[in-house]
Amino acid sequence: MTSLAELTDTLDRALPQTQCTRCGYPDCRSYAAAIADGSADINQCPPGGAEGVARLARLTGRPATPLNPANGTEGPRLLAIIDEAWCIGCTLCIKACPVDSIVGAPKRMHTVIDDLCTGCELCVPVCPVDCISLEPVTPGRTGWDAWTTPQADEARERFAFHTMRLVREKTENDARLEQKAEAKLADLASHSKITDPAVLDTKRAIIEAALARARAKRAQ
Repeated sequence: MTSLAELTDTLDRALPQTQCTRCGYPDCRSYAAAIADGSADINQCPPGGAEGVARLARLTGRPATPLNPANGTEGPRLLAIIDEAWCIGCTLCIKACPVDSIVGAPKRMHTVIDDLCTGCELCVPVCPVDCISLEPVTPGRTGWDAWTTPQADEARERFAFHTMRLVREKTENDARLEQKAEAKLADLASHSKITDPAVLDTKRAIIEAALARARAKRAQ
């Protein structure tokens, strides 16, 4: 008998991996898990289109139904294009991209690596100067006809790396903050303008409690 995890893996491989969230879930695998446990329908993935619904129908034994219009419509694959003349280098689109297909630095021009862009559209609403447009790059071809399995596999791998990178960066940042807090705690009087011993004791207790919570969270 196929386990829930195995079914989730199978369904995840049948999704286009654009990580666009239009299905109503934060990523493709979360949507696959929801289909597997019966809490989501199989017609919520516009990038997969009708062919995507048919694939999920074959894997689940459910009837193929038209795409739910609440999730969007099937269309050609899109490519994000940054108007470099207007880009202010805010890095918000870089942070929004689920597959790290946008490169740049703070206050420097950003650009999209065309071959890696999944057309997820997530970079568009975060741009404060509206300098990102989406252009169809597969006119006449939609859904899986505009997207290949190798592209989906690469997008899945890049999303996994993106997720791991964010976790690593958060862990490293939390460690830096903890080290700073411990350094201040070791000689709180010299790190503070507070001179009242009672107030310093209160401040020390607050920092110690915060450090304890951070250690407990890390241990979990």
